[in-house]
Amino acid sequence: MISFTVRMKFAQEDRAEIAEILRALTTASRQEPGCVSYIPHWVQGDPCTVLIYEQYEDGKAEEAHRQSAHFKKFAVAGLYQKMLERSREDLAALD
Repeated sequence: MISFTVRMKFAQEDRAEIAEILRALTTASRQEPGCVSYIPHWVQGDPCTVLIYEQYEDGKAEEAHRQSAHFKKFAVAGLYQKMLERSREDLAALD
């Protein structure tokens, strides 16, 4: 299982557009084979920051996500064009 979070910061004036893009990306991503969880969040107390929690069955499923048409449309051509900052945290489940 692969789990990670992606944190992105956007300009306040882009908030409505970002929410719309995230809804479309989330709907499509959750339908991917191998996607276990895909949950975007606004960070409370920081209205310009989004945190996405993602889980995939394996590296192949994660790579398929990044190569999908919807990822390229909504993330690469959408979110990535508007974000001011981005970071990823890889997670390891407790045994």
